[in-house]
Amino acid sequence: MPKKKIAARLSPIHGNGVFATETIEKGERIVRYKGKLRSHDEVDEEYGDLDEDGHTFLFTLNDDYVVDANVDGNIARWINHSCKPNCEAVIEENPKGKAHKDKVFIEAIRTIKPGEELTYNYGITLDEPHTAKLKKLWGCKCGAKNCTGTMLQPKR
Repeated sequence: MPKKKIAARLSPIHGNGVFATETIEKGERIVRYKGKLRSHDEVDEEYGDLDEDGHTFLFTLNDDYVVDANVDGNIARWINHSCKPNCEAVIEENPKGKAHKDKVFIEAIRTIKPGEELTYNYGITLDEPHTAKLKKLWGCKCGAKNCTGTMLQPKR
């Protein structure tokens, strides 16, 4: 990956955010989402009893693993959700099928100008019904014209 063209600072969307310090071209791989690799069971054991607060540094990597950016996370954990994102999370599967070696990268889906906040759609899915309480808990504050008001993805 090329040198980092990003910096973290306070965000008008939520808490900290990540902003372009130089022009980032469409298709450019910006940063790897890093953290401790954990099984889904380990994550459930560690965080399962905590009350949900609509804030997470957990990224589902595949059926076996989660990247826990609460531990050894990098700047990518501060990239906020948006209903009109300028980036996407791309999972690069290990060519030998070793799930523990899969990786997550954040890539630009359009040109991003210096000073612009990086965002991607978190794609949060829940098995349980999307109640008004859950939608509020996972509320979106991106400010996009097409904002759904929640980071939860529509049920299929």
